[in-house]
Amino acid sequence: MGQFSEQIAVVTGASRGIGRAISEKLAAGGATVICADVMDCDETVEAITAAGGRAEGMVLNVTDGEAAEAVIRSITEKHGRIDILVNNAGITRDQLLIRMKREDWRSVLEINLDGVFNVTQPVAKVMMRQRSGRVVNIASVVGLMGNAGQSNYSASKAGLIGMTKSLAREMGSRGVTVNAIAPGFIRTPMTEKLNDDQRDALLKNLAVQRLGEPEDIAEAVAFLVGPGASYITGIVVNVSGGLYM
Repeated sequence: MGQFSEQIAVVTGASRGIGRAISEKLAAGGATVICADVMDCDETVEAITAAGGRAEGMVLNVTDGEAAEAVIRSITEKHGRIDILVNNAGITRDQLLIRMKREDWRSVLEINLDGVFNVTQPVAKVMMRQRSGRVVNIASVVGLMGNAGQSNYSASKAGLIGMTKSLAREMGSRGVTVNAIAPGFIRTPMTEKLNDDQRDALLKNLAVQRLGEPEDIAEAVAFLVGPGASYITGIVVNVSGGLYM
């Protein structure tokens, strides 16, 4: 029996990286985790079940609002409730603004921001009806500080932070908390491609002299959806190793 026992959690972008670490952490705490991604989540589900946890995989393109509603409806019909939602699905299409293709601007906003709307709206109806729930949006430190070559990504994550604060005010009276986490540079396949000079330059900007791990974000999520955070809503937890203060 864990702190999330009997709870139903939905995690988007759960096939790998941060989403997989979050899914495994919640499952280890006793939650039944619905792992959703545009690609299959078989490896995440298999890892969770091999460790004795409960998980289900669902293919979901978060840009498809009707598909998102159908997925949330099917989860609710099967399990009766949704207790935790972690909006993690996201992409980058980095380029300086003067060279950025219009489709790269639009695709980042469609997945990183519109996608959160598409999934959260039907989940919010469930949570407000049951008068309980926790929503955590995975934003980014660049949504707080900006970053050259990431105007589309920064805009999407800054928008997500504003959305988080607004939803916290809308849903708080129904027992639902809404918070965001702003990761810094996390060890992922993307950062693994950095050469030694790039890595050294990056580390110079960090107070904690290492890249973050997906598990660092998962720990922050576990706190925000756990019993110790019942009076915390509308905040942004900066998990960046001191990149932004």
